[in-house]
Amino acid sequence: MLATIVRKEFTEMMRDGRFRSSAAITMALLLGAFALGWQHYSEVNAQHEAARKSTRQDWLHQGDKNPHSAAHYGVYAFKPKMPLSLVDHGVDPYVGVASWLEAHKQNEFRFKPAQDATAIQRLGEMTGATVLQLLIPMLIVLLTFPAFSSEREQGTLRQLLSLGVRPAQLAWGKALGIALALSVLLVPATLLGSAALALSADQGAMAASWPRAAIMALGYLAYFAFFVAISLAVSAVAPSSRFALVALLGVWIFNGLVVPKAVSDIARLLHPTPSAMEFARQIEHDIENGINGHDTTDQRAEELKQRLLKQYNVDSVEKLPVNFNGIRMQEGEEHGNDVFDKHYTALWQTFERQRQVHELAALAAPVLAVRSLSMSMAGTDFAQHAHFAKAAEEYRRVLNRKMNLEIAHHQKPDDSGFTRGEDFWATMPDFQYTAPDLAWILSRQRLSLALLAGWMVASLVAMAAAAGKMRV
Repeated sequence: MLATIVRKEFTEMMRDGRFRSSAAITMALLLGAFALGWQHYSEVNAQHEAARKSTRQDWLHQGDKNPHSAAHYGVYAFKPKMPLSLVDHGVDPYVGVASWLEAHKQNEFRFKPAQDATAIQRLGEMTGATVLQLLIPMLIVLLTFPAFSSEREQGTLRQLLSLGVRPAQLAWGKALGIALALSVLLVPATLLGSAALALSADQGAMAASWPRAAIMALGYLAYFAFFVAISLAVSAVAPSSRFALVALLGVWIFNGLVVPKAVSDIARLLHPTPSAMEFARQIEHDIENGINGHDTTDQRAEELKQRLLKQYNVDSVEKLPVNFNGIRMQEGEEHGNDVFDKHYTALWQTFERQRQVHELAALAAPVLAVRSLSMSMAGTDFAQHAHFAKAAEEYRRVLNRKMNLEIAHHQKPDDSGFTRGEDFWATMPDFQYTAPDLAWILSRQRLSLALLAGWMVASLVAMAAAAGKMRV
């Protein structure tokens, strides 16, 4: 009997002109979003690779100069694009794509696409994630709301139940039939998306992307199952098809539009962040006056001088076996690193608390859970941006330390023309970044995964319970 119900629902859905037209439109939007994502990923990835090679060559061929000047010359670190970012851009348009690594400064990321976006683009970017999180749930609502209410209004529901069909069996049959019809839309889109993924990524990136893609797909399937089940539950208990449609559109608006915006505002209100100007001012103050506010640059330099004179048992910096300026510059770098660690750690902890607000708010709207999971699998959430930023900053510190110690151990106090050339620049290895593995990512998504599974199970239970209470 269940197979008969599934076949009947699938056949009716495929014959329904509303389904064919709306599915065609949704398919076109989804494929268009995938195509634009693939083009964007391919172009940006190629640009980043070319820029990375160029900045390395610029470093190697910067000419003969003092190592400290080379530290100021600096290098760029470009954040790699993950293949699945063609589906979900996440926070990438807002956090920048490259960091300038130079002496004395931990710079903000540069080249943020959102800064160059037009007014229309700022209203919302059409990505695969947008279609999957908003448009397909709307399609499910529009196709499913009359599933029970329309049959009740037409009198066919009484006939079905009089034949001995159990309400729960009928609900499961309708759910599976609708899911089978949706697979006609989703399976081809998935296959084409997989093809785009295979064409855009190298072999190593692909090997790491398939498990992520599978988890992302399972997350979206659970999200779609929630909308199918909750739509059938509302249709089962609604007094009319019109009421079911209005109620389900209210659920869709609340889930996809109201809650995400409200939660963003609440998160910023509960855990405010300083403005860029205030943040920079705080760092500058601590660098000049010390973290405790009573340890100025001159005081630190004098304390370092006295400590070195005592250590080497000499009475002037000219008699030191090391170059005092090189040691002083490295000491300044270490102090600056402490200041940067203090302020950036506090800033990132604030962002993490904001993320936790979003994660907990998935109790009110499953879209927040699937959005968090989608961005994390795509490698475009803030946690993975911070992971890259920390790796780039560590490279900056190693580079500056190498430059300063070269001065400290090899430049004589009276050698004002001390320089190094390409052979020395080549001893500094190119920046290489290793993205976090899947276990690291999943460890941060446990709550989102649990809430998404909980929403799916709760909606299926609600569907079965509503079917059992149907009035014919």
